[in-house]
Amino acid sequence: MNNTRSASSSVSPATPDLLDNHRQSSCGEFSRLEKRMGPRNMTFHSKSMPRGSMFLDQEAFRSSHDKSSLQEEDKEITESLPADRFFDALHGPELETLKEKEKIVLPEDKTWPFLLRFPITSYGMCLGVSSQAIMWKTLATTNAERFLHLTQVVNHVLWWISLVLLVAVSITYLFKTIFFFQAVRREFKHPIRVNFFFAPLISVLFMALGIPHSITSNLPSMLWYFLMAPVLFLEMKIYGQWMSGGQRRLSKVANPTNHLAIIGNFAGALLGASMGLEEGPMFFFAVGLAYYLVLFVTLYQRLPTNETLPKELHPVFFLFVAAPAVASMAWTQLCGSFDLGSRFYYFISLFLYFSLVVRINFFRGFKFSLAWWAYTFPMTAVATATIKYSGEVTGVATQVLSIVMSGAATLMVIGVLVLTVVHAFVKCDLFPNDVAIAISAEQPKQKKWFKQLKNGSFGLKVSDKEDNQIDVEAPPLLNAHTV
Repeated sequence: MNNTRSASSSVSPATPDLLDNHRQSSCGEFSRLEKRMGPRNMTFHSKSMPRGSMFLDQEAFRSSHDKSSLQEEDKEITESLPADRFFDALHGPELETLKEKEKIVLPEDKTWPFLLRFPITSYGMCLGVSSQAIMWKTLATTNAERFLHLTQVVNHVLWWISLVLLVAVSITYLFKTIFFFQAVRREFKHPIRVNFFFAPLISVLFMALGIPHSITSNLPSMLWYFLMAPVLFLEMKIYGQWMSGGQRRLSKVANPTNHLAIIGNFAGALLGASMGLEEGPMFFFAVGLAYYLVLFVTLYQRLPTNETLPKELHPVFFLFVAAPAVASMAWTQLCGSFDLGSRFYYFISLFLYFSLVVRINFFRGFKFSLAWWAYTFPMTAVATATIKYSGEVTGVATQVLSIVMSGAATLMVIGVLVLTVVHAFVKCDLFPNDVAIAISAEQPKQKKWFKQLKNGSFGLKVSDKEDNQIDVEAPPLLNAHTV
């Protein structure tokens, strides 16, 4: 070649063979390139090293890097991610699967710390158990079910279990917030995961609704305002994004999990009406109804090009049932009786429930995951609404229907709870590595000739007379610099 350039590096005596191999490979690439394209002007330019650990202890995974480089990498990686970055790096309706071209900033071949693998979706367990406390309380206090001779003992036991579970999950996630704040921040920025931040708020509302009479019969009305304030602020943010959020608009992020952002309105209206409040509960009910209609139509009108849910996420389809079922009970409490409005919402939930139950093949053939908790809360909600309905329309048919649906919901909660314990403590596979929060802040550049090596690389640009440039990647040199 006309202009000969050499690269030198300062290495320890323990690595001369490795350096020679890199140089020989690099020279071979230069020779092949020269034969194919002829002599051209070539200039070296350095390329940045791949990003390292975002949340984990860098000394454990990147012990070969010095502290200064690790600090620079952390500063780059912990920047906030926009919604379009999640769409670029992940695919699938839940944005859970990493695209082939993408790299994550945490080691794929290692098991990450438990807190990093503990997702916000874990609050689904709290929703399932706390809703059971409400159902058994309704069974014990409804006149139409008095023939069962049930007491509130079951409600009392389930309420304390749900309280312990809610506290345990909340403390765990609080530790995750303290030690791995960037992971929590990325979950909140995730276009789909953000809906689950309603789950802890809804769980607390369910705890207030299911509280046994032996503990208290009258909750202070100020408690309702305290609980609904964060729900209102979160809704204003999410609903605003649905309307004019660019990549976060509803037509872009429509998913059955969006129902969680609606259910909080109906649960809050139900709790407020049970406390004797009127205007506040009606306000939340009206907002929830308006956005439920928009969400319902959007989910049914999704474009044919949109991806369908994988089988592992089919349980979230049951969230279609939850919103109208809770709305039915809320309207009953607001009006004082199971009137036409209550029946309207109840019959919608009942039809959706049976339209899903008959599709047996749709809900089998996939492994257990936390998504299975999406079965529990909707089934319990429609069972509770059926109990309310049987209290208004008394008869053998409604009584049998309420018992069957309550039994099915209870068996589902027990089964999913047992499977959760087995996979969490026996198989230890309940919380896999969460790649959705470990994507890189920038989209990786696509290389034309060689694969990007794990520990970094340098490239060269070949310029022709027309000033056209061709990017070529050569094997890395340790601490390479231009001469």
